[in-house]
Amino acid sequence: MAAARDYYEVLGVGRSASDEEIRSAHRRLARQFHPDLNKDPSAGERFNEIQQAYEVLKDPEKRTKYDRFGHAGLEAETGPGPGGPGGGAAWQEMDPDAMRDIFGDIFGDAFGGGGGGGGRRRGRAPRPVQGPDREHDLALGFAVAAKGGSEQLRLRGPDGATETIDVRIPAGVADGARLRVRGRGEPGIHGGPRGDLILTVRVGAHPWFERDGLDLSVKVPITIAEAALGTSIEVPLLGGRATLKIPAGTSSGARLRLRGKGVVDAKGAAGDLHVVISIVAPKELAEEDRAALESMASRLPDPRAGAPWADA
Repeated sequence: MAAARDYYEVLGVGRSASDEEIRSAHRRLARQFHPDLNKDPSAGERFNEIQQAYEVLKDPEKRTKYDRFGHAGLEAETGPGPGGPGGGAAWQEMDPDAMRDIFGDIFGDAFGGGGGGGGRRRGRAPRPVQGPDREHDLALGFAVAAKGGSEQLRLRGPDGATETIDVRIPAGVADGARLRVRGRGEPGIHGGPRGDLILTVRVGAHPWFERDGLDLSVKVPITIAEAALGTSIEVPLLGGRATLKIPAGTSSGARLRLRGKGVVDAKGAAGDLHVVISIVAPKELAEEDRAALESMASRLPDPRAGAPWADA
């Protein structure tokens, strides 16, 4: 017999999940895999697994035992028996109140009497229900995420065949953002429409830019002379270049800003480009350059004078 799966994994929640998160996951999965709604041959087995997990995790005492001892702790108390660890009921034996709570909007009053007649109403057509959403990661290059564009995904569809999905990428989309593609989720129930495809954006790194919201930063090296005397240099943008003035006396690590030269999002909001200065000292010097620097060094103020640790 195959080992039982972790109950948190069955419901797709973390071990720190709240009671409401567990209940919500159970509702979603129960609707998706109930054998009366899902004709896949494995739906009944999957549904029973979901029920077993929920019966344990919804009960504080059982959940505590499971967290400490796993399946073995529950079997020691109840025995393996029907339904497996925790005593989860088969789908045919699901509590009518739970059935009404989860499926009432699909079958109307089918689960439990309503409206004076009592008992189960017959001959009432079930309502079409939109299928569940499905989720997928979408890997994007840095430039596409910043500037926007379109991507094509090839995913396995509900019928097992590969389907090509065109995804519009809004300019300025951030890492971790979620995009919705309507009508590309799981099939509907009783003729209902397909659910949606929810894409979580994963943005790749850039060779020299770093991004924070709509702002960009880039490290730019300058010489000792450029730092001391000041100059104008060209710096890279996402598209093209811009001229940046380096004030005389600029220190290494200084951040100089070019307003509006960062990422521009789909609504037209623009971030800034932050240029981080790095002063690069030459490794080799001609004799006359060394002599000039040595002469200058004797006349320069001590940059460490007045530091809190200078006299310690």
